Amino acid sequence: MAITSEATTVWRGELFSGSGEVSLDSSNAAHFGVDWRARSEGEAGVTTPEELIGAAHSACFAMAFSNILAGHGTPPENIQVTAAVTFDAAQGITGSHLLVNASVPGLEESEFQKLADEAKRTCPVSRALAGIPITIEAELN
Repeated sequence: MAITSEATTVWRGELFSGSGEVSLDSSNAAHFGVDWRARSEGEAGVTTPEELIGAAHSACFAMAFSNILAGHGTPPENIQVTAAVTFDAAQGITGSHLLVNASVPGLEESEFQKLADEAKRTCPVSRALAGIPITIEAELN
């Protein structure tokens, strides 16, 4: 069964002077302010589309990697994933870099790297981001 998740943005004004609010409609979990200054220069307390993509990418990768590790017979104790999504005002989104730290008892480093790469390639958000480079640094504890 397919599940559709929804988020809504209400934008007021033009790009450079305007601002908006993003609402996570399906979960009703949060509302975030967005504006061009935060996206192009960085601004505390205001999110960006790239930060939201990073949240989706890190969550999706963690779930996919957990599933792959369990299927390999080495379920993780924990996985921490940060997705650093880069935006350039002239070029747009230029990449997503996954920083992974995991505790997986009984797993060799080489197999860990192979399975992390598999999760990077196959998680649904990675596949949706196929138009940008996705890189990974994975550390086994």
